[in-house]
Amino acid sequence: MILHWSFDPVLFSLGPLTVRWYGLLFVGGFFAGQWLLARMFKAEGVAPGQAERLLMYALLGSIVGARLVHCLFYEPAYYLSNPLAILRIWEGGLASHGGLIGLVVGLWLARRGAQPPLPLPWLLDRVSMPAMVAAVCIRVANFLNSEIVGEPTGGAWGVVFEAVDGVPRHPAQLYEAAAYALILVVLTVVYRRCARTPPTWLLTGLCLLLTFLARIAIEFFKTPQAAYEAGQAFSVGQWLSLPFVLLGLVLVVRALRRR
Repeated sequence: MILHWSFDPVLFSLGPLTVRWYGLLFVGGFFAGQWLLARMFKAEGVAPGQAERLLMYALLGSIVGARLVHCLFYEPAYYLSNPLAILRIWEGGLASHGGLIGLVVGLWLARRGAQPPLPLPWLLDRVSMPAMVAAVCIRVANFLNSEIVGEPTGGAWGVVFEAVDGVPRHPAQLYEAAAYALILVVLTVVYRRCARTPPTWLLTGLCLLLTFLARIAIEFFKTPQAAYEAGQAFSVGQWLSLPFVLLGLVLVVRALRRR
């Protein structure tokens, strides 16, 4: 079965203001994550209002981190010769690896102002589930934008992204969205099975391990995202994912040993 996909990425325009589906889902994913985090805080005796403050730091940190990593790792030649173009974030170009790093930095900054201060490992464990909600929304937004498309499927099935070409391709964005939704289910089950008191670093480790293993696997179905990676055995996204996989494995082993 072949699906022909043609979708207007612009939600609406009012004069110079243009609202796109990508931006709506990007920010909406973070607000949905905030709602989930607030519920978790309330169930564990933490003031739910702290989730709103954490959201702003996490959102800003994710955007800055995602932009910088995209510019430095995916299009370094262009952005190093045009550094001011890094600020033109509305032109697109965000890397999820940098978004994760920015998220952690943002939460580290935000937690210091919390009363009482929230331990960073405890906070990262709880944020791992809302982060998956945001990740699902972002990949769905990529699909609506007809970006980060997959490799050709051979023509018998796939999605024809008419904004790109007339070739049936793997809907790699939806593969990732489905993987992240499944990881959210796994993390939720573990959290509840542990009666909301999982071993420190367990949820964070599982999140990193499963997310970036999925990313490495799905990258094989994607078209090259960086111009210089064409013909290479592994993509930039796969190389960037390896440290996160190793870190996740270390955290899971550490958490289980301590338990």
